[in-house]
Amino acid sequence: MLYDMLLVFAFLVMLAILSTAYLGGESVYAGGPMYVRVYNGIRFLIIFVFFVGYWTKRGRTLGMQSWGLQLETMEGGRIPSLSQNTIRFFSAALSWLPLGLGFLWQLWDKDRLTWHDRLSGTKIVHYPKTKQGG
Repeated sequence: MLYDMLLVFAFLVMLAILSTAYLGGESVYAGGPMYVRVYNGIRFLIIFVFFVGYWTKRGRTLGMQSWGLQLETMEGGRIPSLSQNTIRFFSAALSWLPLGLGFLWQLWDKDRLTWHDRLSGTKIVHYPKTKQGG
């Protein structure tokens, strides 16, 4: 998750730079309330498209790929649908609200699933890298 958040942060910094340049060096708040709403909407879209886009296209984000993690359906389908990934995105946000309890839930769950796994019908599977050669 940390790897992915660093990538998302880079995109959000680029948005801030572009917004500041567009406003002639002023803060986004200098653009007025409507500009702030648009700016926040774009920030949300960046985060949404990053996660849901990667999950829908490849079944994993770049951070998940580096750890050998794959998002799959409960039935073993390799890549969940756009609707499943959208549900996963919003329910993962809800899993953070009670101090991350939705994520920690996997420690007690008999199937090692989080709240957002259960709500979206998805699961994370670890495929360790195999040693090549010698």
